[in-house]
Amino acid sequence: MKNNKFNKNLLICGDNLKALDDLKKQGIKADLIYLDPPFFSNRQHEVVWGDEAELRSFEDRWAGGINVYVEWMKERVVKMYDVLKDTGSFYLHCDWHASHHLRLMMDEIFNENNFRNEIIWHYRRWTAVADKFQKLHDNIYFYTKSKNYAFKPQYEPYGEWIEKDYGYTDEKGRRWRWHTIKGNRYKVYLKDKEKGVKMGDVWQIPFIGSTAKERLGYPTQKPETLLDRIIKASSNEGDLVLDPFCGCGTTMAIAQMLRRKWIGIDISPTAISVIEKRLEKLGAIKNRDFDSRGMPTILSELRALKPFEFQNWIINEMKAKHSKRKVADMGIDGYYDKTIFTDDAGIQVKQSEKVGRNVVDNFETALRRAKYQKGFIVAFSFTKGAHEEVARVKGKGLVIKLIKVEDLLLRKVKI
Repeated sequence: MKNNKFNKNLLICGDNLKALDDLKKQGIKADLIYLDPPFFSNRQHEVVWGDEAELRSFEDRWAGGINVYVEWMKERVVKMYDVLKDTGSFYLHCDWHASHHLRLMMDEIFNENNFRNEIIWHYRRWTAVADKFQKLHDNIYFYTKSKNYAFKPQYEPYGEWIEKDYGYTDEKGRRWRWHTIKGNRYKVYLKDKEKGVKMGDVWQIPFIGSTAKERLGYPTQKPETLLDRIIKASSNEGDLVLDPFCGCGTTMAIAQMLRRKWIGIDISPTAISVIEKRLEKLGAIKNRDFDSRGMPTILSELRALKPFEFQNWIINEMKAKHSKRKVADMGIDGYYDKTIFTDDAGIQVKQSEKVGRNVVDNFETALRRAKYQKGFIVAFSFTKGAHEEVARVKGKGLVIKLIKVEDLLLRKVKI
């Protein structure tokens, strides 16, 4: 079945429960779903963006333990099942914390007869000394909705396998092996254009290194090689790939490069902004290859955002860096350094109207403490006193620029 109503790739900001319902109502069906949901690890680093929606999601999953987590996942997977084509494939990425619980849940939804593989992603990393074996793998459960599905075997270079599989050499140097059919043995020669050995269910793919070009600073970011392998194996060009927990957008980036259609969903506005920047580097924005939905587009929506979400939106719109501390940040919510701006500069965000002289005065202190010579205050409006205070500090060698949220929204601001 073709997705006649699906005309453009989509980034959706919001809870995937509602987003999946909307896709179902529109009659949109995916050929491939990959999800790397938050693991049941109780690690606060899962809240990578720090905005309120993400914090609430984290709390919802953990209130009640493993049973609540599995039900939280089940409610979403059922909706994903509904938007998966009958010929579609489904990959669930998890780890040891809840893999056995999730496997039973998946068997119930998809039917255990539609289970295809448990893929082991094996990686190397330094771990602390412990009285047990090191945990060096994740689990990826591969299901299909029926027996009729797309699958293209993937291959890896022969390496040492060539000596095992084709262990004989004839007088011309050609490699061959024995192949037995119904008790009869035949010589099978290695073809010049042989693709390699068919890939098994244990994948040796390195973790993303701290200096890797693809690294975005997202602690649970998955390697592009991993998604490249899954998408190539279980979809064709023009097929629709869905990632309902798209994080920093690796699935979207690889699908874009492999000429698949795609939909990404994430609850965090900050995540969506990061993905937009990632896709911009691939030319997707210039070519108008996708739309973003659920992001604030008018002032009333910005006023309604929770404080951290509002702050993140402002810093992202200004193409600046976020302060490493979300609270007790000493008056600096974001900053520029010489890697992205001509001068080092601090940014303060106020989700307020009529920001006055005292805010500018306090920001001056914060800038001098941080040894910045320039700063920006972003708010909905400013008083006459604020402008007068900006003029005063300029005479003391410090430049502070007042930016209205409306001007930032309408792209009227030149930094």
